[in-house]
Amino acid sequence: MTDSLTTGPPLDRPAAGILERPRRARVSISLVFAVHGAVSGSFVTRIPWIQDRLDLSPGQLGLALVMPAIGSSLAMPLAGRFVHRYGGRAAVRGLISLWCLALTLPALAPSLPLLCVILLGYGATAGMADVAMNAQGVEVEQRLGRSIMSGLHGMWSAGGLLASAFGILAAHQDLDARLQLAVTALVLLGLAQPICRGLPDLRAAEDDQAPPRFALPPRSSLVIGLVGFCAVFAEGASMDWSGVYLKDVTGASATVAAASYTAFALTMAVSRLAGDAAIRRLGAVRATRISGAIATAGGLLVVLADHPAMAVAGFALIGIGIAVVVPLAFAAAGRIGTNPSQAIAGVATVTYTSGLVAPAVIGALAQATSLTVSFGVVAALTFALLLSAGALRRAEPAADHSTGTDHPAVEGRPATDRRPTDHVIAPSSK
Repeated sequence: MTDSLTTGPPLDRPAAGILERPRRARVSISLVFAVHGAVSGSFVTRIPWIQDRLDLSPGQLGLALVMPAIGSSLAMPLAGRFVHRYGGRAAVRGLISLWCLALTLPALAPSLPLLCVILLGYGATAGMADVAMNAQGVEVEQRLGRSIMSGLHGMWSAGGLLASAFGILAAHQDLDARLQLAVTALVLLGLAQPICRGLPDLRAAEDDQAPPRFALPPRSSLVIGLVGFCAVFAEGASMDWSGVYLKDVTGASATVAAASYTAFALTMAVSRLAGDAAIRRLGAVRATRISGAIATAGGLLVVLADHPAMAVAGFALIGIGIAVVVPLAFAAAGRIGTNPSQAIAGVATVTYTSGLVAPAVIGALAQATSLTVSFGVVAALTFALLLSAGALRRAEPAADHSTGTDHPAVEGRPATDRRPTDHVIAPSSK
């Protein structure tokens, strides 16, 4: 994660001046999240096409789909060094551009081994871009003084939803995925460049020591990361396997199978966009417990499904249930200690390690038993959210009754006593 958020000496200006145009920064980072999600949404709707083209078994497909998570997990701890050297804006612009271009590669793979290598690099660019944009998202949230992380992740889901709509249309028209993904990548790359201009150029102080090349996560982030682990397992399983589940278990057509991800992404996007208001009303812990109950109901519906509509409804409920959990995990990490970026990196690494094991577990269980049994495991992990929700208590902002707004607390100091110099950002030289 980035070390561009540092504690430095007092500046002779108000906190609001540290982030110029915070509302513009929020719009820009929201759109970056949407572009990132659009790349993911474009890829997952064509997984069945890639499976058919290479004639992959469920076990082989599971092996291939574990590679992006391996790449992400290995690359995420390196992101801090990258951001420290180039600055927040340039890092996000460069990494999101690489992520867009990587979309063109999976459909070009001529064999399973090369597909695995391609997806390894695909995941590495995804993970580093994810870390950089979440670091900026947490900083903008803290400067605005109110919850926005759920909304940012909602924009990610909305981007995935919009892109998946084009994927469904392409699948319905039997369009070659190589052409579709190449065109989509170029369009998203073109959109990302002007979007990134509005990002805050967060930089480390000139005398700030560069972060280690590979930063281990702090212990305090591990419990929070395990909560996110359960949610991301359900998310990864639904994203990567919903289309295959619809096709193989319920006998759905290719178009309906692609639409299963759309139902999942739609409910997740709506829930995340509305999530900040719900979190303020219910609190992080209660919201997570309710979410876990909804996701578990969805997982059980998928397991019991004997018709495509029933399975689509189950994936939709899973999307609703897990929507706010990962944003809350990042928000909770951002309130640990005086260096939230390192804690966010730790939570991201633990959380997305779930993506490392989910495709392999689902594929291995499907190979040994059935996809139905595999999604029984998903239901069990979503139920665990009810039991572990207390770990996200840090994600509940402390209210500042004097202003009527919420301000994140720095560990060891009340939120209302937070100084403008906490997590000071060195001004950009540009």
